[in-house]
Amino acid sequence: MHIFEGFLPSPWWQAWFVFSIPVILYGMYRLNKLVNERREVVPLLAVAGAFIFVLSSLKLPSVTGSSSHPTGTGMAAILFGPAITAVLGLIVLLYQALFLAHGGITTLGANVASMGIIGPLVAYLFYRAASRSGMNFYLNVFLATAIANWVTYVVTSLQLALAFPAPQGGILTSLLAFGTVFATTQVPLAIMEGALTALIMKYVVQIKSDVLVDLKVLTSSTATKLREAMQ
Repeated sequence: MHIFEGFLPSPWWQAWFVFSIPVILYGMYRLNKLVNERREVVPLLAVAGAFIFVLSSLKLPSVTGSSSHPTGTGMAAILFGPAITAVLGLIVLLYQALFLAHGGITTLGANVASMGIIGPLVAYLFYRAASRSGMNFYLNVFLATAIANWVTYVVTSLQLALAFPAPQGGILTSLLAFGTVFATTQVPLAIMEGALTALIMKYVVQIKSDVLVDLKVLTSSTATKLREAMQ
């Protein structure tokens, strides 16, 4: 989903910066507040950031001007919410653009919008709604993570379609074309990412369930039931 450097024309690359910057600023505020109030979450923040970096660095060729890969942002969205996830996504994407030639600086706003903001936001909303409905925790994590991945690529398809509408059929035709190409890689990648994230969260529940309760990821009673099921 990393759109390559210089690939988006004006005014689209500028518009995505305008969209992303306020969210990043709010995310920095939330991150600073979280770290100051709960120092114990710092190791978990580092793990979430590293998870995003490792998974999103696994680049596969896809739509011209972009690439396919897992995103890793679903777990961060579940743990810390979409605003803080946007900051983690920005850090990862900036490092990749500068040192790995993965993405770009002019397209950073667009890439942050898709992978760091909109995908995680939908994952977070799904996780919270499913939690209230009583869905199994690990199934919820699996689905929320997979959805974050899929939504990221729907947004990337839209970004490309807006910038490059088809001569016949316009934006909708381009959106369908880009989305169809992405789907061939993203459907299985999202399923694998969801399964991996659920396994990691099982380990986190086992060793850091108190932190998950503090972060309101789990209720105390749910955390107790999950730990008891592991024994």
